[in-house]
Amino acid sequence: NGAPSAGDSFHVMNTEQEAKEIANKRLQLQREQSLRTTKVVGLEEIAHRIALGDFQELNLIVKADTQGSVEALTDSFIKLSTEKIQVNVIQGAVGQISENDVMLASAAENSIIIGFNVRPSAAAKKVAEQHGVEINTYSVIYDAIDDITSVMEGMLDKVKKEVVTGQVEVREVYKISKVGTVAGAMVTEGKVHRSDKARVIRDGIVIHTAEINALKRFKDDVKEVATNFECGISLVNFNDIQQGDILETFMEIEVKQSL
Repeated sequence: NGAPSAGDSFHVMNTEQEAKEIANKRLQLQREQSLRTTKVVGLEEIAHRIALGDFQELNLIVKADTQGSVEALTDSFIKLSTEKIQVNVIQGAVGQISENDVMLASAAENSIIIGFNVRPSAAAKKVAEQHGVEINTYSVIYDAIDDITSVMEGMLDKVKKEVVTGQVEVREVYKISKVGTVAGAMVTEGKVHRSDKARVIRDGIVIHTAEINALKRFKDDVKEVATNFECGISLVNFNDIQQGDILETFMEIEVKQSL
């Protein structure tokens, strides 16, 4: 009832009835596939995700050698969806990856074409290069699932994590004009780096957090001071360091989120 797509194959049957039966069966499978791949996200769910600040979608076009493979891949990909990222299979079909597939991927944001035991036509390759569409082909389903999982994790923003690097005990306090308060201290744990930040702990309570302004050994500026070594340390815009204070130093690193 419709026009064929570029790259489609024609099959000659003995009778018109036989051709219609096969066509109707395939049409029914396509409709079932479409229902399976379409997931309606309600307004309540959209509002919830927007409130979380995470409303991302990954759109996939799946082409495979058999209908069974299309269904297995589609079901596996949709099950990867999380509260942070929704996976949509916007088209799943049997056959070679065609120009139409590439154009569909080009029109949809965050789209990837997945080919299982099939390959793109020469024309599809050319159009994909022109439009910057990614085509990935596989012969093992689990490899495809692993790759899509990695793509999803890459879509997540990295989070900052604090890593404690050292602990410093303030033993003397010096007031230096034009410089401010400098603590004469001993590193009791770990290693303090000039690039670290520090928390000022007094009587077990954190009273201030600031970047390290200067780190010295005797009169020399140094990049780091290890355990059991003395040092001079000052903090940015903080002069209320007192004898007996503990400085907990830490660095911030970016960590890739997992699904």
